Amino acid sequence: MVAARDGEIAHCQGFGFADREAKVAAGCDTAYDIMSMTKQFTAAAILKLEMMGKLRVSDPMSKFVGPVPDDKRAITVHHLLTHTSGLTDQLGGDYEALSQEEMLDGALESELRSAPGTEYYYSNLGYSILAAIVEKASGTSYERFLASHLFEPAGMRHTGYVLPEWRPEQVAVEYDENGEPKGKPFEHPWAEDGPFWNLRGNGGMLSTAHDMFRWHVALRGEEILSKSAKEKMFKPHVLEEEGGESYYGYGWVVSPTDEGRIVWHNGGNG
Repeated sequence: MVAARDGEIAHCQGFGFADREAKVAAGCDTAYDIMSMTKQFTAAAILKLEMMGKLRVSDPMSKFVGPVPDDKRAITVHHLLTHTSGLTDQLGGDYEALSQEEMLDGALESELRSAPGTEYYYSNLGYSILAAIVEKASGTSYERFLASHLFEPAGMRHTGYVLPEWRPEQVAVEYDENGEPKGKPFEHPWAEDGPFWNLRGNGGMLSTAHDMFRWHVALRGEEILSKSAKEKMFKPHVLEEEGGESYYGYGWVVSPTDEGRIVWHNGGNG
């Protein structure tokens, strides 16, 4: 838990154990799997690449991923960011071995749920494609681009997949609904450079309470993302559910309230 005032942490406290068996207490620098909150970093990377002139969110997916079949030629980067591509949610389990090439081939061969740009369907697959686009547009790996252009400028030293030098006791053990230990995230089947591509870009990132606060502070300024980039990120682009009150931006859910706009994202795994 982090409590802050005027951009500074006033109180930070962990609760319970990061590892019950080893009696390791949870703290503000304990690293947890932040799950689908990873999507905001992928979206920020795309917007950073747009600021650098490497792409536009209006670009078709086919500019970076191809050749693309006829039914998917209209899919744009914007559609992937807003879950309006029509792509399925995912191709398999989070820890199923899947290369980037296999993920892209599976995505291009899959059946669309709707025509691109017409309906909102949450798609983890879409954000994995965005991670691949980050690599193709930047010429470096997804995680290294995030580390160099997002995390390091924000002062975030404990966020990532495999690049942070995790202390053995720093990363929390995960437990299932019955309280059974399931190991640390990277103790599941992962590639050498991070999760396989059913998870990469859409989830699985590790971070700490301190680093997530540093990201919050960074998003209030313009050192990492410009004002216009943040306006795109936090714009309520598409209604999530007919009759609902929440919208999807770029990697964030946007909820208008009587007191003002709330931007947030959750995440989960078993």
